[in-house]
Amino acid sequence: MGDVSIKMYDKFGCVLRIESTCNDIGTFRVKRKVEHKDGSSTEQKAPLKKSIYSLYQLFTIMKAANYRYLEFISGFDGHSGGNGNLTKATEAVKEKGRSYRGLNFFSERDLKVLEVISRDEYITFGMQGKDIRRHLEDISPSAMSRIFKRLRLHGIIERMEGTYKYFAAAYGKEIIAAGLTVRNLVLIPALA
Repeated sequence: MGDVSIKMYDKFGCVLRIESTCNDIGTFRVKRKVEHKDGSSTEQKAPLKKSIYSLYQLFTIMKAANYRYLEFISGFDGHSGGNGNLTKATEAVKEKGRSYRGLNFFSERDLKVLEVISRDEYITFGMQGKDIRRHLEDISPSAMSRIFKRLRLHGIIERMEGTYKYFAAAYGKEIIAAGLTVRNLVLIPALA
């Protein structure tokens, strides 16, 4: 994911070790004191500085990314509550009198959106509509907003407070893993 990476090691088949590395910490934006040329300073979001004082903030960011990635891969083999989760994901949801359709695991567009959302950089560091649209050329900004609204109402993604960034929710990671597993390991081989 550019200058940031998450590595997994399988230690003797018993211990899974997750490690993060970052070669350019300026890719992360944090709220900090920014000094201006006129001598004044303000508190705002700015790139993380490369100094020993930034180690705690960098540790917090990388630790959160590791936990999100571990949470994502832990959903691969879980079978509890599958029927309820399937119903929740596929049934329509109403909000303010408007109905938002459920996910269709046989729809190419729905699966493509889930596949893009499941990319490592979005699972780990979050996503915005413009990020997803880079991979889906035929989707307009307004259509992307509707897709995000539908995914949010179904509990697949959740918005980070105070930003335009979304993360896959724990439930969403299970749904994404299940949908892509059905497509890649069952449907495609069976129809080949």
